[in-house]
Amino acid sequence: MVPITEAFVKESLPIRDRNGHKGTFGKVHILAGSVGFTGAPAFAANSAVRTGSGLVFLSVPESIWPILAVKCNEAMPSPVPDFPALLDKMNSADAVLIGPGLGRSRKTDVRTIRLTEEVQAPLVLDADGINAVAEHIHVLKARHGRLTVLTPHDGEFLRLTKQSTVGPDRERAAADFARAHGCVLVLKGHRTITAFPDGETFVNTTGNPGMAKGGSGDVLAGMILSLLGQGIAPKKAIPSAVWLHGRAGDLAAEELGEYGMTPTDLLERIPHAIRGVME
Repeated sequence: MVPITEAFVKESLPIRDRNGHKGTFGKVHILAGSVGFTGAPAFAANSAVRTGSGLVFLSVPESIWPILAVKCNEAMPSPVPDFPALLDKMNSADAVLIGPGLGRSRKTDVRTIRLTEEVQAPLVLDADGINAVAEHIHVLKARHGRLTVLTPHDGEFLRLTKQSTVGPDRERAAADFARAHGCVLVLKGHRTITAFPDGETFVNTTGNPGMAKGGSGDVLAGMILSLLGQGIAPKKAIPSAVWLHGRAGDLAAEELGEYGMTPTDLLERIPHAIRGVME
């Protein structure tokens, strides 16, 4: 198991191209949100922007689109189009995220499964994206040869595996799942484990209990999406996003304390976490 360190992240993040433009740094697409869950898509989209994405597109239900239009200044929210148009938009992206605050219904789950099968870009499944796939786990095999990242907390992981406990060895549990299903598994929690299908695993060394609040996982999903969309190799991008997420949380805790810090505080410290590594 490889510990993720500041030195690892520094070696993984490229220097920004002095001649680059917004198209240089990745175009990503997010499908997220539902009535009552308008924070999740905003956290995911805004964290992708903060982590360096050049263009961030966000598809949300039309009923909440006006709210997200206010919450997002740099990301570009719009109502979810029909399936063919949505698939075309996602297949023109450099990376795709499905799930934060998406909600559950038969229609939503069917759309998630179809997109999981048909999206060609690197795909991150979080929250209700994971929950939909948990009931149709075979769909992961349809993505053979394409990058798929799942970001479950322990409860979501138990739905994926149909087990009653993760077990005492979280690294082995994550590695076994990643290998069996040909995906990257980010098993969130204290010392988050990132497992690749070839058996290599990474353990995080940052983060604190103040991050255990609704919204923190949405921030992480957006950060993973962003680094993948910038074309950074998965074994560098995904562990680095996990470390930077924890580091931003540590910066928030140092200033505000673990009790009072929020995912918004975490989001705002992403640039400081990255700058601290790159300097």
